Amino acid sequence: MGGKGVAGLTGRWRIVSMDLWDSDTIDLTEPAYIEFDGDQTGRFGFIAVEGWMDCRQATRDGKTCVEFTWEGNDEGDPANGRGWVTLADSRTINGHIYFHLGDDSGFQAVRT
Repeated sequence: MGGKGVAGLTGRWRIVSMDLWDSDTIDLTEPAYIEFDGDQTGRFGFIAVEGWMDCRQATRDGKTCVEFTWEGNDEGDPANGRGWVTLADSRTINGHIYFHLGDDSGFQAVRT
C-alpha cells in the first residue's frame, strides 16, 4: 500500500452528515469520525457505534475508492458490515456504510 495508505485517505475525517440520521444524533457520544491508518486498517465512530475496518483499494464508477469490511459494536452489542469511500475533492469524502442484516446510510466527511 505504501506510505500514503489506501487511495491517499490516511488520516482522520470528520463525518459531517449521514443520510439516515441528523447531525445531533451522529454526534451522540463523540464527534462522528472515520479514520484510515497506513496499514489497510481503520476505525470509525458515530452515534453509539464503533467499528474497526479492513480496507482495500478498488475502483467504483471509474474512480479510485476504498472498500472495507468492519466489525465492532452498536450500543455494546456486536455489529459488523461493509462499506466504501470515494474522494470527492482534496478535503471531502463520500461513502456508504452497511450493517449486516440492518440499516445502511450514505455519509460525507471532511479532513480534520
